[in-house]
Amino acid sequence: MKLTNLGVWAATDGLTALQAAAFARRIEAWGYGALWIPEGMGREVFSSSAWLLANTSTLVIATGIANIYARDPTAAASAQKGLNEQSGGRFLLGLGVSHIPLVEGVRHLHYGKPLATMRAYLKGMAGALYQSIPPAEAPKTVLAALGPKMLQLSAELSDGAHPYNVPPEHTRQAREILGAGKFLCVEQAAILETRPSEARALARKFLSFYKDLPNYVNNWRRLGFGDADLAGGGSDRMVDAVIAWGDEDAIRKRLEEHRQAGADHVCVQAIGSTAQSDERLLGLLAPGT
Repeated sequence: MKLTNLGVWAATDGLTALQAAAFARRIEAWGYGALWIPEGMGREVFSSSAWLLANTSTLVIATGIANIYARDPTAAASAQKGLNEQSGGRFLLGLGVSHIPLVEGVRHLHYGKPLATMRAYLKGMAGALYQSIPPAEAPKTVLAALGPKMLQLSAELSDGAHPYNVPPEHTRQAREILGAGKFLCVEQAAILETRPSEARALARKFLSFYKDLPNYVNNWRRLGFGDADLAGGGSDRMVDAVIAWGDEDAIRKRLEEHRQAGADHVCVQAIGSTAQSDERLLGLLAPGT
């Protein structure tokens, strides 16, 4: 699988199936290499990927991120192989351990130790029986990895990592851990707004969900953000490090900083004033324009 250096990260659960297909075709026509879609409490992510793959011809559809607690390793391996065989190798599987509140509070499942649970899951996928036509090439898997141990596991048992809500400094550290030859697909949230107060207000609204999840908070602390940075809606310093905002040039500069730090592929999450992607920004950044 060859990934171009720019993709889109977008939640499509707020769109009808036909609207989501049309959105994916616009992303493809604009020249983006991949569309990353999340898995929450909306549509099941493999069936959504199948729909988007069937409605596009060159675009990679990637899961950002498929929750390992939503299905067993055999089901994930079968879906991954089937989608790649059906699409000519255009499906990229991103896997993650999710978060305690979402696993125990919503799914009512036991949340295991993240590293051991993911290691066992990957080994289960590797050993899963598959009695259908295999894809022409071995499918690729990346992990939602923030901390050094999960990044090390990404290098050991997968094809790379998909960090989320991280500044370029994390990208540099991740590349050092992954080494050469592994995918480093970094999500970058961005806001097309030059007024600092308005941009930071949108950024804080976006980050409010993640500030209650220990995996993200712990990672921000590892990057040097302390109690003062994490208090309230987050300090200007932290917000500006995690969220790119400003005009087109400012946002392009942040994307380039990730590439210079070692990212192979940066997927832009264009935050607007509504729940849907800001297509103004995606149009401006489009590789084909």
